[in-house]
Amino acid sequence: MSETYRARRIPRESFVELRGLRHRLLAWGPSEAPPRVLLHGFMDCSDTYQSLVDALPDDWHCIAPDWRGFGGSAHTGMPYWFADYLADLDALLDSLSLAQPLRLVGHSMGGNIAALYAGIRPERIRSVASLEGFGLPRTDPVEAPIRQRRWLDELRSPPAGSRYLSVSQLAEKLAHRNPRLSPAYARFVADAWTIPSPEGGRVARFDPWHRLVTPVLYRREEIEATWRNITAPVLMLLASESEFLGRLGPDAEPGAFHAHLSRLTLHTLSGLGHMMHHEDPLKVAAALQDWYAAEPTA
Repeated sequence: MSETYRARRIPRESFVELRGLRHRLLAWGPSEAPPRVLLHGFMDCSDTYQSLVDALPDDWHCIAPDWRGFGGSAHTGMPYWFADYLADLDALLDSLSLAQPLRLVGHSMGGNIAALYAGIRPERIRSVASLEGFGLPRTDPVEAPIRQRRWLDELRSPPAGSRYLSVSQLAEKLAHRNPRLSPAYARFVADAWTIPSPEGGRVARFDPWHRLVTPVLYRREEIEATWRNITAPVLMLLASESEFLGRLGPDAEPGAFHAHLSRLTLHTLSGLGHMMHHEDPLKVAAALQDWYAAEPTA
């Protein structure tokens, strides 16, 4: 395995208590500048935005929190609920004491949270850039009792965390799973996703309770209703090789997104998969900079 990726811009680490839980934040760039808040995806952490931040202008101020139960933020040791992410983001923005609406950037789950929040508190958001944050497939109500029974069954046996012999072992798995990921960044991600174990080797740096299935069905109709309440411009970056977009069926068509997002710019990046900002941060950074350069302000 090759050497790890070397960061160009060294992050500043801090901690803030949000709704009774200690959250870890990383920040890059001049703190006096208006921030862009970067929201990571499921089973990820703020650290892996590093290569994207390195590809962005040095005068951009970026802040990236670890969601509860991920990275260096506190674990609850119990099931997690999606609505808590929205409340944690709300509390984070309160703590930042911002005078003006801000820009959100999110990947996958983070992109979904960003768009939902922009529809719930439109007055607080200047713009949303969502990287593969297009939501989940529609569900059928008949799935509800099956999902709830499964959740009850899983509660009886607390989930176990993931263990690895070394950073190199996980890095090799990541590189094998995603050939578009460079070996150097695979190692960087593997190191960010794990911590040393007292028993030897490495353990995943997330609360295993995230593994539980949610007993609440995903209701795309409610998500779309929230999207329609967004007043800010939205950039949705899609990946031509996305592992998940095709699962949406007709909801993956451009017209389906434009029907609910009135100020949407939809752009597909060729040759990239779901983890686009890990695979080609320069291409993602260029798309973001082009959009921000022409970003409407009203």
